[in-house]
Amino acid sequence: MSEKKIIEERSLQLNRRAFLGKTALGIGGIGLASLLGTPYFNTTKNGVITSATPNTGIKGALGGLHHPAKIKRVIYLFQSGGPSQLELFDYKPMLNKRRGEDLPESIRNGQRLTGMTSGQDRFPLVGSQFGFNQYGNNPAWISDLLPYTAKVADDICVINSMFTEAINHDPAVTFFQTGSQQPGRPSIGSWLSYGLGSENDNLPAFTVLLSRGTGRPNGQPLYTRLWGNGFLHSLHQGVQFRAAKDPVLYLNDPDGMNKATKRNMLDHLAELNDSGFEDYGDPEIKSRIAQYEMAYKMQTSVPDVISTEKEPDYIYKMYGADAKIPGTFAANCLLARRLAEKDVRFIQLYHMGWDQHENLPGAITKQAKDVDQASAALIMDLKQRGLLEDTLVVWGGEFGRTNYSQGLLTDTNYGRDHHPRSFSIYLAGGGIKPGLYGKTDDFGYNIVENPVHVHDFQATMLHLLGIDHEKFTYKHQGRRFRLTDVEGKIVRDILS
Repeated sequence: MSEKKIIEERSLQLNRRAFLGKTALGIGGIGLASLLGTPYFNTTKNGVITSATPNTGIKGALGGLHHPAKIKRVIYLFQSGGPSQLELFDYKPMLNKRRGEDLPESIRNGQRLTGMTSGQDRFPLVGSQFGFNQYGNNPAWISDLLPYTAKVADDICVINSMFTEAINHDPAVTFFQTGSQQPGRPSIGSWLSYGLGSENDNLPAFTVLLSRGTGRPNGQPLYTRLWGNGFLHSLHQGVQFRAAKDPVLYLNDPDGMNKATKRNMLDHLAELNDSGFEDYGDPEIKSRIAQYEMAYKMQTSVPDVISTEKEPDYIYKMYGADAKIPGTFAANCLLARRLAEKDVRFIQLYHMGWDQHENLPGAITKQAKDVDQASAALIMDLKQRGLLEDTLVVWGGEFGRTNYSQGLLTDTNYGRDHHPRSFSIYLAGGGIKPGLYGKTDDFGYNIVENPVHVHDFQATMLHLLGIDHEKFTYKHQGRRFRLTDVEGKIVRDILS
């Protein structure tokens, strides 16, 4: 091929790339705006977030809210493994009266079981061996295992009528975190980072904190894809903070590099990436630039936010002794409050160890002690700082536990299998009406009032953030996706 032909072909390829790149940006330009656009901040009037005005941070794809919002941020205390609602929130005295009797088939009604109990000859009913009392002005039953949670009963809404289709851990956790049982979709925090952007240009919009409980310390693992960006730009993936010398991986500079050298390197790297973007129009190139810049800023902001040494003694006393031990649930709750003060949009805590198939009485006692004081302290701490009114706190796992014993039932011991048909979570914060919502039958097996599906929960959360879940979509591979897929209704009865 002649030199002239080569130049013509090169020019044609570049034009094609430019056309396709600009077309892609035309379709996905809103998404790119979240990386580069003018930031906005939600102004508040009488506790309602009403408009979008310029501020520091990164603008989201929505560019504004669908309706006035009640909250600006979410702290999600995910209790991984499936906490037993029958030991914590759903009081069923009849199970104790009929202890050892077989679960009636009319109640089970052919429900699918896991492979861990499907082969059992009997399904002996078993109630909780822990006491319950009612707390709050709108009384909710709370177990003696959660004495600190009982003190904040007037701030929480206990939902006893959650349900899901997933019966095993990985699809069930994935369903709650991404809206789909199949891996590959964006997580909640990624959706919010994409749609609403960040109010702090020195910290990511979506952060993740992990802790391991004492109830079943070697229980079900968690996977990084749970806080992944899926098909959204990689800028929106969750950033995990670790309890280690380097709290964020690959953030620190190598030996011999100073700030000036790093800044010079990033500037030249940005020039190269800008050149690549001009040629190919790939939005991920802009994501890469934004990630490098965020990492540079986080070198200063992360050490500041994770340093809790200056917290007063009464705060440590409020959260409990474990708050001084990095990586514990209590320490992560305290860090979550500090991130909320910095206007981080979505703060995800995962606490593992709730998968108690055997020795449930002993294991859940330890697990509840891990989280009870710190969960309540977080709510009280946010409230005393005026942050609870524009923050949603979520506490709950991926499903509940069965009302019958898995394995041998003895006078002092029993286990419970997975139960997706009914379980409990609680919500606290802006726009939430405290009290009790939903009801199960006397066996604690089926929902009889006000069922709440996983997508209903997600739709309600988005609504509180000022987002219409049906309008919040992203086009990928020819289909418009949303967090709530093709379902979801707002649970208006729990909204204040």
